Amino acid sequence: MLTEAFELEAFLPYRLNRAAEFVALRFAAQYKARYQLTRPEWRTLAALGSSGRSMTATEIGTHSTMHKTKVSRAVFGLEQRRWLKREADGRDRRFEHLALTPAGQHAYRELTELATAYQDELLSMLGEVDMKALSKGLSAVERAMRKSVPIP
Repeated sequence: MLTEAFELEAFLPYRLNRAAEFVALRFAAQYKARYQLTRPEWRTLAALGSSGRSMTATEIGTHSTMHKTKVSRAVFGLEQRRWLKREADGRDRRFEHLALTPAGQHAYRELTELATAYQDELLSMLGEVDMKALSKGLSAVERAMRKSVPIP
């Protein structure tokens, strides 16, 4: 059999994706319970909040590696909550600049507190040595991938 030579459980992309999904789902349960946010809404809010500036939907998609359809739906959801505002680009009407409203900034600050608590929880689960090793390993993967694959 051909599958005997391939160990899916040892395949790095599979392991990274699975670990990321486990970690992300656990955090998603927290912000969904507290704020009823979807994952794309959280990622859009986080991209805007962490950048400290307005962004286009394309920039948000690039920053968060989300498809434009997911970004569009997330923008709509955040706009319905009045956490996000749109402003037309003065030079090119095809683009809109998206920014957090004061209510969105407040929600972002509260969510970063939740994220910090979750990060602390992960640290206590993994321990400082493993957390540093994981961070170092992820940095190595990111550096190697940036060299071989153009990542915006």
